[in-house]
Amino acid sequence: MVLSPYLLSPLLLILSNIFMTFAWYAHLRDMAAKPWYLAAFLSWGIALCEYLLQVPANRIGFSVMSVAQLKIIQEVISLSVFVPFAIFYMNQPFKWDFVWAGLCMVGAVYFMFRG
Repeated sequence: MVLSPYLLSPLLLILSNIFMTFAWYAHLRDMAAKPWYLAAFLSWGIALCEYLLQVPANRIGFSVMSVAQLKIIQEVISLSVFVPFAIFYMNQPFKWDFVWAGLCMVGAVYFMFRG
């Protein structure tokens, strides 16, 4: 079964963003007492997994979407992954600002994909 680029690209971007979010922020909780350069090396290793998914995702998506459309999809996915990560992994409180930011992203998606 071959997935459509409209489905495969976002699926790969979701997985990529999970890795990205952990690479960028998990060290703040898990390695706070370690030197920054150890956190950076670990983050680079995690980021490699991100890039191994993100690069094919964008190449696949670019076959049917513009680069601007790919970017806004990535931003929506990034926020969609980040909010649960912040709340459940980093133990940050829920803020209504997450909802308002998400609604702004819906508007951005509309403008990138209209006509």
